[in-house]
Amino acid sequence: EETKDLARVRQSLIEELEAINWYPERIDASKNESVKKILKHNRDEEKEHAAMLIEWLRANDPTQDKMFEEHD
Repeated sequence: EETKDLARVRQSLIEELEAINWYPERIDASKNESVKKILKHNRDEEKEHAAMLIEWLRANDPTQDKMFEEHD
């Protein structure tokens, strides 16, 4: 079950990062300032979700946490 949870979190992180990548194009393409504001807000929420998932990985995958601490 632990392995499945790690895989679920990693897949969710991939999906959050993909979503973050979609927003700049949508923001740039819109001429409507209220739409831009909403899209920027949504993008930032996706960034919060990604951060939450990274923190969970750090707390539950000691090797991954070590890589954050020791990377070159």
